[in-house]
Amino acid sequence: MILKGCGAVVTGGGQGIGAAVARALARAGATVIVAARSVDRVAAVAAEIQRSGGDAFAVSCDVTNPESVRALAGTAGARVPTVDILVNNAGSAHSAPLHRVTLEDWNRVLAVNATGTFLVTQAFLPAMLERRRGAIVNVASVAGLAGARYIAAYAAAKHAVIGFTRSIAAEVAGTGVTCNAVCPGYVDTAMTRESVARVVAKTGTTPAEALQAMLAASAQRRLITPEEVAHVVVDLCAQDTRNGEAIPIHGV
Repeated sequence: MILKGCGAVVTGGGQGIGAAVARALARAGATVIVAARSVDRVAAVAAEIQRSGGDAFAVSCDVTNPESVRALAGTAGARVPTVDILVNNAGSAHSAPLHRVTLEDWNRVLAVNATGTFLVTQAFLPAMLERRRGAIVNVASVAGLAGARYIAAYAAAKHAVIGFTRSIAAEVAGTGVTCNAVCPGYVDTAMTRESVARVVAKTGTTPAEALQAMLAASAQRRLITPEEVAHVVVDLCAQDTRNGEAIPIHGV
């Protein structure tokens, strides 16, 4: 129970990495605000945590909407004494050759991944600084460390998340607040399955062949589990010695 007494907010918490992080934080003793656009999904995750003996609340939030983010901050303030942990996990993926990337595609991916991280951090950081205590973990990607074919918008957005992480880390250095990023490769989530389906539709390969090609392109031997990512996130939240890091998580 290394996080007992802490309040935590996890965006994109209705499935995949976000749900795994919410469960792991609750097991570590935190009271977790599970947020995402789909209230049904976050309600299911919060209920699961409660059945397991943890404390969790579900909140609907669109991280690209400033009013929705302000409402999230208000609800979190009413549910927990302090928000000591913020995990910016809400994200959106996209893959296509550059000539097929529309401005709508580009703006959507940047809005969810980069602007959402900015808006939510801006909402919760001031109180952390005032208390001189807090941990922010942004879920980026190995795509934010190195580009790859057909993911220009997604890679640009995740590069932005890492740059934002390092800038905030420099801003909060010495205050008792930390800001780090985790950078997983392909994770066993619905987002990855959607990517596999797009490859299958475009190439006519089998799902197994498409997945193997994707893993080979990223030098992975296997899919990463959401729980592996969650373990790293909890570790970062439980200490105050690491700041400004972008930690790769490889399936090796």
